[in-house]
Amino acid sequence: MKDAIYGGVNAAVLTAMRPDLTPDLDRMSAHAKWLLANGCNGLGVLGTTGEANSFGLHERKAILEGLIARGIPSARMMPGTGCASLTDSVELTKHARDAGCPGVLMLPPFYYKGPSDDGLFAYFSEVVNRVGGGVKIYLYHFPQQSAVPFSLSLIERLLKAFPGTIKGVKDSSGDYANMQAMVREFAADGFEVYSGSDEFLQQILAEGGAGCITAASNANSHWGGIVYAKRTGPEADAAQATLTATRRAATSVPLIPGLREIIARSTGDAGWRTIRPPHLPLTAEQAEKAWAAWGAAGALPLPGLAPAKAAE
Repeated sequence: MKDAIYGGVNAAVLTAMRPDLTPDLDRMSAHAKWLLANGCNGLGVLGTTGEANSFGLHERKAILEGLIARGIPSARMMPGTGCASLTDSVELTKHARDAGCPGVLMLPPFYYKGPSDDGLFAYFSEVVNRVGGGVKIYLYHFPQQSAVPFSLSLIERLLKAFPGTIKGVKDSSGDYANMQAMVREFAADGFEVYSGSDEFLQQILAEGGAGCITAASNANSHWGGIVYAKRTGPEADAAQATLTATRRAATSVPLIPGLREIIARSTGDAGWRTIRPPHLPLTAEQAEKAWAAWGAAGALPLPGLAPAKAAE
Protein backbone atom coordinates (compact mmCIF):
# COMPACT_ATOMS: atom_id res chain seq x y z
CA MET A 1 0.00 0.00 0.00
CA LYS A 2 1.13 3.56 -0.61
CA ASP A 3 2.33 5.91 2.13
CA ALA A 4 2.55 3.26 4.85
CA ILE A 5 4.63 4.71 7.68
CA TYR A 6 6.57 1.47 8.17
CA GLY A 7 5.97 0.07 4.69
CA GLY A 8 8.35 -2.74 3.80
CA VAL A 9 10.49 -5.08 5.85
CA ASN A 10 10.74 -4.52 9.59
CA ALA A 11 12.88 -6.69 11.84
CA ALA A 12 11.55 -7.65 15.25
CA VAL A 13 14.94 -6.80 16.67
CA LEU A 14 16.80 -9.03 19.10
CA THR A 15 17.87 -7.31 22.31
CA ALA A 16 21.57 -7.91 22.90
CA MET A 17 22.61 -8.56 26.50
CA ARG A 18 25.75 -8.58 28.58
CA PRO A 19 26.79 -11.54 30.75
CA ASP A 20 25.00 -9.93 33.71
CA LEU A 21 21.79 -9.86 31.60
CA THR A 22 21.68 -6.07 31.28
CA PRO A 23 20.99 -4.67 27.80
CA ASP A 24 24.07 -4.34 25.60
CA LEU A 25 23.20 -1.23 23.62
CA ASP A 26 26.47 -1.03 21.68
CA ARG A 27 26.00 -4.53 20.28
CA MET A 28 22.29 -3.98 19.68
CA SER A 29 22.74 -0.66 17.90
CA ALA A 30 25.43 -2.12 15.64
CA HIS A 31 23.01 -4.90 14.72
CA ALA A 32 20.24 -2.36 14.08
CA LYS A 33 22.49 -0.37 11.75
CA TRP A 34 23.37 -3.54 9.86
CA LEU A 35 19.66 -4.35 9.48
CA LEU A 36 18.86 -0.91 8.09
CA ALA A 37 21.73 -1.28 5.62
CA ASN A 38 20.66 -4.76 4.53
CA GLY A 39 17.03 -4.76 3.51
CA CYS A 40 15.14 -3.40 6.52
CA ASN A 41 12.93 -0.34 6.17
CA GLY A 42 12.18 -0.20 9.89
CA LEU A 43 12.83 -1.78 13.25
CA GLY A 44 10.33 -3.30 15.64
CA VAL A 45 12.20 -2.97 18.91
CA LEU A 46 11.08 -4.41 22.24
CA GLY A 47 8.59 -6.84 20.84
CA THR A 48 8.29 -10.57 21.45
CA THR A 49 11.63 -11.37 19.81
CA GLY A 50 13.21 -8.49 21.71
CA GLU A 51 12.00 -10.07 24.97
CA ALA A 52 10.20 -6.87 25.98
CA ASN A 53 8.22 -8.50 28.73
CA SER A 54 11.44 -9.68 30.37
CA PHE A 55 12.39 -6.02 30.95
CA GLY A 56 11.06 -3.46 33.40
CA LEU A 57 9.72 -0.05 32.41
CA HIS A 58 12.96 1.78 33.22
CA GLU A 59 14.95 -0.73 31.16
CA ARG A 60 12.61 -0.45 28.19
CA LYS A 61 12.89 3.33 28.22
CA ALA A 62 16.66 3.16 28.54
CA ILE A 63 16.93 0.75 25.60
CA LEU A 64 14.99 3.08 23.31
CA GLU A 65 16.93 6.13 24.47
CA GLY A 66 20.22 4.28 24.13
CA LEU A 67 19.54 3.21 20.57
CA ILE A 68 18.66 6.78 19.58
CA ALA A 69 21.79 8.09 21.31
CA ARG A 70 23.82 5.61 19.24
CA GLY A 71 22.44 6.86 15.95
CA ILE A 72 19.37 4.71 15.30
CA PRO A 73 16.72 7.06 13.87
CA SER A 74 13.63 7.21 16.07
CA ALA A 75 11.55 7.65 12.91
CA ARG A 76 12.54 4.13 11.82
CA MET A 77 11.56 2.42 15.08
CA MET A 78 8.24 0.96 16.22
CA PRO A 79 8.66 0.13 19.92
CA GLY A 80 6.45 -2.39 21.65
CA THR A 81 4.50 -0.64 24.40
CA GLY A 82 1.62 -2.97 25.21
CA CYS A 83 1.57 -4.17 28.82
CA ALA A 84 -0.87 -5.91 31.11
CA SER A 85 -1.11 -2.66 33.04
CA LEU A 86 -3.02 0.23 31.50
CA THR A 87 -0.80 2.86 33.09
CA ASP A 88 2.40 1.11 31.97
CA SER A 89 1.14 1.01 28.37
CA VAL A 90 0.33 4.72 28.55
CA GLU A 91 3.71 5.60 30.05
CA LEU A 92 5.70 3.65 27.46
CA THR A 93 3.61 4.99 24.58
CA LYS A 94 4.10 8.59 25.70
CA HIS A 95 7.82 7.93 26.06
CA ALA A 96 8.07 6.52 22.53
CA ARG A 97 6.12 9.48 21.14
CA ASP A 98 8.30 11.99 22.96
CA ALA A 99 11.41 10.19 21.68
CA GLY A 100 10.22 10.79 18.11
CA CYS A 101 8.84 7.38 17.14
CA PRO A 102 5.89 7.75 14.76
CA GLY A 103 4.18 4.58 15.95
CA VAL A 104 4.11 1.89 18.61
CA LEU A 105 3.15 -1.78 18.54
CA MET A 106 0.64 -2.59 21.26
CA LEU A 107 -0.24 -5.96 22.69
CA PRO A 108 -3.68 -6.24 24.23
CA PRO A 109 -3.82 -6.54 28.05
CA PHE A 110 -2.76 -10.17 28.15
CA TYR A 111 -2.91 -11.43 31.73
CA TYR A 112 -6.67 -11.78 32.11
CA LYS A 113 -7.91 -14.25 29.51
CA GLY A 114 -11.14 -14.03 27.58
CA PRO A 115 -11.85 -10.30 27.80
CA SER A 116 -14.86 -9.13 25.82
CA ASP A 117 -14.53 -6.83 22.84
CA ASP A 118 -16.22 -4.21 25.03
CA GLY A 119 -13.48 -4.63 27.61
CA LEU A 120 -10.72 -4.37 25.02
CA PHE A 121 -12.37 -1.35 23.43
CA ALA A 122 -12.52 0.31 26.84
CA TYR A 123 -8.82 -0.46 27.44
CA PHE A 124 -7.62 0.97 24.13
CA SER A 125 -9.93 3.96 24.49
CA GLU A 126 -8.29 4.76 27.80
CA VAL A 127 -4.82 4.39 26.30
CA VAL A 128 -5.59 6.64 23.35
CA ASN A 129 -7.25 9.31 25.46
CA ARG A 130 -4.56 9.31 28.14
CA VAL A 131 -1.70 9.44 25.63
CA GLY A 132 -3.37 12.39 23.95
CA GLY A 133 -2.22 11.97 20.37
CA GLY A 134 1.01 12.46 18.47
CA VAL A 135 1.71 8.78 17.88
CA LYS A 136 0.10 6.00 15.83
CA ILE A 137 -0.98 2.75 17.46
CA TYR A 138 -0.45 -0.58 15.71
CA LEU A 139 -2.35 -3.51 17.18
CA TYR A 140 -0.39 -6.68 17.90
CA HIS A 141 -2.49 -9.71 17.00
CA PHE A 142 -0.66 -12.74 18.37
CA PRO A 143 -3.28 -14.98 19.97
CA GLN A 144 -0.91 -17.94 20.38
CA GLN A 145 1.22 -15.83 22.74
CA SER A 146 -1.18 -13.31 24.27
CA ALA A 147 -4.31 -15.52 24.20
CA VAL A 148 -6.22 -12.28 23.48
CA PRO A 149 -7.09 -11.86 19.78
CA PHE A 150 -8.32 -8.79 17.94
CA SER A 151 -11.58 -9.51 16.14
CA LEU A 152 -12.42 -7.76 12.89
CA SER A 153 -15.42 -6.17 14.58
CA LEU A 154 -13.23 -4.74 17.35
CA ILE A 155 -10.77 -3.30 14.81
CA GLU A 156 -13.65 -1.73 12.91
CA ARG A 157 -14.97 -0.18 16.11
CA LEU A 158 -11.56 1.20 17.09
CA LEU A 159 -11.02 2.67 13.62
CA LYS A 160 -14.35 4.45 13.75
CA ALA A 161 -13.67 5.80 17.24
CA PHE A 162 -10.05 6.80 16.65
CA PRO A 163 -9.49 7.42 12.93
CA GLY A 164 -5.87 8.16 12.10
CA THR A 165 -4.66 6.97 15.52
CA ILE A 166 -5.34 3.24 15.27
CA LYS A 167 -3.11 2.89 12.23
CA GLY A 168 -2.38 -0.77 11.58
CA VAL A 169 -1.79 -4.29 12.81
CA LYS A 170 0.93 -6.88 13.04
CA ASP A 171 -0.71 -10.26 12.52
CA SER A 172 1.46 -13.02 13.97
CA SER A 173 -1.32 -15.59 14.01
CA GLY A 174 0.03 -17.40 10.94
CA ASP A 175 -3.51 -17.32 9.54
CA TYR A 176 -3.21 -15.76 6.11
CA ALA A 177 -6.98 -15.67 5.65
CA ASN A 178 -7.20 -13.40 8.68
CA MET A 179 -4.51 -11.08 7.30
CA GLN A 180 -6.28 -11.04 3.96
CA ALA A 181 -9.58 -10.14 5.60
CA MET A 182 -7.94 -7.26 7.46
CA VAL A 183 -6.51 -5.88 4.23
CA ARG A 184 -9.77 -6.22 2.35
CA GLU A 185 -11.83 -4.69 5.16
CA PHE A 186 -9.61 -1.82 6.25
CA ALA A 187 -6.63 -1.07 3.96
CA ALA A 188 -8.64 1.29 1.77
CA ASP A 189 -8.89 3.58 4.80
CA GLY A 190 -5.10 3.61 5.30
CA PHE A 191 -4.94 0.76 7.81
CA GLU A 192 -1.52 -0.89 7.49
CA VAL A 193 -1.46 -4.69 7.69
CA TYR A 194 1.89 -6.35 8.41
CA SER A 195 2.49 -10.07 8.35
CA GLY A 196 4.32 -11.48 11.35
CA SER A 197 5.62 -14.36 9.22
CA ASP A 198 8.14 -14.03 6.39
CA GLU A 199 6.42 -16.70 4.31
CA PHE A 200 3.50 -14.35 3.58
CA LEU A 201 5.43 -11.23 2.55
CA GLN A 202 4.95 -11.52 -1.21
CA GLN A 203 1.29 -12.49 -0.80
CA ILE A 204 0.41 -9.69 1.59
CA LEU A 205 2.07 -7.08 -0.62
CA ALA A 206 0.11 -8.31 -3.63
CA GLU A 207 -3.05 -8.16 -1.54
CA GLY A 208 -2.45 -4.51 -0.65
CA GLY A 209 -0.80 -4.99 2.72
CA ALA A 210 2.09 -2.88 3.98
CA GLY A 211 4.83 -5.45 4.54
CA CYS A 212 6.12 -7.55 7.41
CA ILE A 213 7.45 -7.28 10.96
CA THR A 214 9.26 -10.53 11.61
CA ALA A 215 11.73 -12.26 13.86
CA ALA A 216 13.65 -13.96 11.07
CA SER A 217 14.32 -10.55 9.50
CA ASN A 218 17.14 -10.33 12.05
CA ALA A 219 19.03 -12.54 9.61
CA ASN A 220 17.09 -12.76 6.32
CA SER A 221 16.23 -9.09 5.70
CA HIS A 222 18.39 -8.97 2.56
CA TRP A 223 15.94 -11.29 0.78
CA GLY A 224 12.94 -9.49 2.27
CA GLY A 225 14.24 -6.28 0.77
CA ILE A 226 14.36 -7.92 -2.66
CA VAL A 227 10.75 -9.09 -2.36
CA TYR A 228 9.60 -5.64 -1.27
CA ALA A 229 11.46 -3.91 -4.11
CA LYS A 230 10.64 -6.36 -6.90
CA ARG A 231 7.24 -7.74 -5.82
CA THR A 232 6.95 -10.14 -8.77
CA GLY A 233 9.20 -11.95 -11.21
CA PRO A 234 11.89 -14.62 -10.92
CA GLU A 235 14.14 -12.64 -8.56
CA ALA A 236 11.28 -11.84 -6.19
CA ASP A 237 10.04 -15.43 -6.32
CA ALA A 238 13.50 -16.79 -5.51
CA ALA A 239 13.91 -14.35 -2.64
CA GLN A 240 10.49 -15.29 -1.28
CA ALA A 241 11.48 -18.95 -1.39
CA THR A 242 14.53 -18.10 0.71
CA LEU A 243 12.36 -16.16 3.17
CA THR A 244 10.04 -19.12 3.56
CA ALA A 245 12.90 -21.58 4.00
CA THR A 246 14.70 -19.43 6.55
CA ARG A 247 11.50 -18.89 8.53
CA ARG A 248 11.05 -22.63 8.75
CA ALA A 249 14.69 -23.07 9.72
CA ALA A 250 14.31 -20.51 12.50
CA THR A 251 11.21 -22.20 13.86
CA SER A 252 12.78 -25.68 13.76
CA VAL A 253 14.20 -24.82 17.20
CA PRO A 254 13.06 -22.37 19.90
CA LEU A 255 12.82 -19.17 17.86
CA ILE A 256 14.52 -16.48 19.95
CA PRO A 257 17.61 -18.46 21.04
CA GLY A 258 17.71 -19.94 17.54
CA LEU A 259 18.07 -16.54 15.93
CA ARG A 260 20.66 -15.58 18.50
CA GLU A 261 22.63 -18.68 17.52
CA ILE A 262 22.47 -17.78 13.82
CA ILE A 263 23.73 -14.25 14.53
CA ALA A 264 26.42 -15.53 16.92
CA ARG A 265 27.78 -17.97 14.36
CA SER A 266 27.48 -15.54 11.47
CA THR A 267 29.38 -12.78 13.26
CA GLY A 268 31.71 -14.86 15.39
CA ASP A 269 30.29 -12.99 18.40
CA ALA A 270 29.30 -15.48 21.12
CA GLY A 271 27.76 -12.67 23.15
CA TRP A 272 24.62 -12.96 21.05
CA ARG A 273 23.80 -16.22 22.82
CA THR A 274 23.18 -14.44 26.12
CA ILE A 275 19.48 -14.48 26.89
CA ARG A 276 17.28 -13.73 29.91
CA PRO A 277 15.52 -16.54 31.69
CA PRO A 278 13.08 -18.14 31.34
CA HIS A 279 14.53 -18.41 27.83
CA LEU A 280 17.74 -20.42 27.57
CA PRO A 281 20.42 -20.75 24.89
CA LEU A 282 20.08 -23.66 22.50
CA THR A 283 21.59 -26.99 23.37
CA ALA A 284 24.54 -28.09 21.25
CA GLU A 285 22.25 -30.42 19.30
CA GLN A 286 19.68 -27.69 18.69
CA ALA A 287 22.41 -25.26 17.64
CA GLU A 288 23.73 -27.64 15.00
CA LYS A 289 20.20 -28.27 13.74
CA ALA A 290 19.46 -24.55 13.38
CA TRP A 291 22.75 -23.80 11.64
CA ALA A 292 22.36 -26.71 9.23
CA ALA A 293 18.77 -25.69 8.42
CA TRP A 294 19.77 -22.10 7.79
CA GLY A 295 22.58 -23.19 5.52
CA ALA A 296 20.25 -25.50 3.63
CA ALA A 297 17.95 -22.52 3.06
CA GLY A 298 20.73 -20.88 1.05
CA ALA A 299 21.06 -17.88 3.34
CA LEU A 300 24.70 -18.15 4.43
CA PRO A 301 26.89 -16.22 4.73
CA LEU A 302 24.65 -13.33 5.71
CA PRO A 303 25.05 -10.41 3.27
CA GLY A 304 27.10 -7.56 4.65
CA LEU A 305 28.85 -9.67 7.28
CA ALA A 306 32.26 -11.27 7.20
CA PRO A 307 32.22 -15.01 6.41
CA ALA A 308 31.00 -16.98 9.41
CA LYS A 309 33.58 -18.29 11.82
CA ALA A 310 33.18 -20.31 14.96
CA ALA A 311 31.71 -18.27 17.80
CA GLU A 312 33.55 -19.11 20.98
